[in-house]
Amino acid sequence: MNKGSAVSPVVFVVDDDPSVRTSLKELLESVGLRVELFDSADAFIASRLPDVASCLVLDVRLPGRSGLEFQTELTKAGTPLPIIFITGHGDIPMSVRAMKSGAVEFLTKPFRDQDLLEAVRAAIERDRARRQEENSIAALKTRFASLTAREKEVIGYVSAGFMNKQIATEIGCSEVTVKVHRRNIMQKMSARSLAELVRMADLLGVGRAVSKPH
Repeated sequence: MNKGSAVSPVVFVVDDDPSVRTSLKELLESVGLRVELFDSADAFIASRLPDVASCLVLDVRLPGRSGLEFQTELTKAGTPLPIIFITGHGDIPMSVRAMKSGAVEFLTKPFRDQDLLEAVRAAIERDRARRQEENSIAALKTRFASLTAREKEVIGYVSAGFMNKQIATEIGCSEVTVKVHRRNIMQKMSARSLAELVRMADLLGVGRAVSKPH
């Protein structure tokens, strides 16, 4: 972790116990992590969160909505923040519900510092990987948008497994023209191989409506 860096990850802690918040802040900062503290789910929602890799350390029992209810709320809102639950009153059904809903870990107090730190590292790596994937798809969408309407049509057929001759028949042009379109597509999409282009098309959902050739 890059201590003090503007792009270093952040751990959000939501717990209504001031002493717990303080001890967690000291522990997490001792390994170079940035920490932001909240005493309720409402306080967390009202805050402006930094756009960096992050995770949420969340107490199960909170004033107002519970941690589990807040987890459901975040999921419905499309906020894919990795969550680590902590509780002094946990039970198996509660932990199963949390994990099935995507929690990274469910720790019962008192827990080992190392267990929390390992869970936080795993959660941040999960969020970092998600962000990288989203950035990659956004870049793909930008490159795809640079294609002409005909090139977008051709990439759909290519991703569905059509050969040049078959594509030419489908769109009513010469095979040579199809080859030109494919070359332009490869350049604009920065694809180094046909296999890579097909993977890109699959990520973008291109060609799914095209029937495969017989």
